[in-house]
Amino acid sequence: MRHNKKFNHLGRKSAHRNAMLSNMCSSLFLSPNKRIFTTVAKAKALKKVVEPMITKAKEDTTHSRRLVFQDLQNKFAVTELFQNISQKIADRPGGYTRIIKTGNRLGDNAAMCFIELVDYNENMLKEKKAASKGRTRRSKKAADAAEPVAKETAKKAKAEKAEEVAPEAPATEAAADETPKAE
Repeated sequence: MRHNKKFNHLGRKSAHRNAMLSNMCSSLFLSPNKRIFTTVAKAKALKKVVEPMITKAKEDTTHSRRLVFQDLQNKFAVTELFQNISQKIADRPGGYTRIIKTGNRLGDNAAMCFIELVDYNENMLKEKKAASKGRTRRSKKAADAAEPVAKETAKKAKAEKAEEVAPEAPATEAAADETPKAE
């Protein structure tokens, strides 16, 4: 039976695996675009290491810095994580990384991908903002409640336009009538 043996060993001993994941975390945090290119299996294993680290970085205390340094073993990566990354993801409740599959590697046909920090991909942020301009709720009640409100605002807008046009028209007619009388 394989009870309680969920994580991927990645074909390495524990010391080698921990060192590799630590180096990958450092590379992810220190890269300029916060993205690294790797295999899907390594990216999934890395995600399980990176996400708790970022959650610890939200609270900038000496204890949390020491806990993160214990895993990373790189003071520059720890500084980057606590100063820049934690500030940018402060309001996000979780899901700090994204894995995007890119196809298979030419030599051994391994499934490749890149793993990136979500808040650092400007293209995805633009698409998200453009997509979020519409309604957010999809329930029928929300649509039914929004429909009468939209009709009322449309009626008010038409009424305001009619009021704006109506006072101007008699004023021009009166002005036209008064001009010949003054002559």
